[in-house]
Amino acid sequence: MAVDVRNPGPEYLAFWRESHLCTLTTPRPDGTPHVVPVCVTYDPGAGLARIITNRNSRKVANILAAGPDGARVAACQVHRARWATLEGVARVRTERDRVDEAVRRHMERYERTPSPNPDRVVIEITLDRALGRG
Repeated sequence: MAVDVRNPGPEYLAFWRESHLCTLTTPRPDGTPHVVPVCVTYDPGAGLARIITNRNSRKVANILAAGPDGARVAACQVHRARWATLEGVARVRTERDRVDEAVRRHMERYERTPSPNPDRVVIEITLDRALGRG
């Protein structure tokens, strides 16, 4: 079922506030999908999903390899029969304020402070599609 990215409705938004591990699918340079477990935060007001990660990760390399316009990606979470997917264009951001905001949102959703990481970056996904069932 399609969902409005910026106005997802209370049940969809509540599901994205629960602490669930997600998957992120990025395209490898050869076009094949690379799927990894990640923690994702969803900000419908900004139309963004955020993932904190290490600048040397494969997912970051995949996004950077797509070029300056970013890479088309999908983030998905599943809990029993409920599922939700966020799709859009991902870009890697290194600005301290953006990384700090992503860390703050991560701590809020996952109720834990990430270990210090001088190589931390944030993958920001500009969302254009949301789907779900639950």
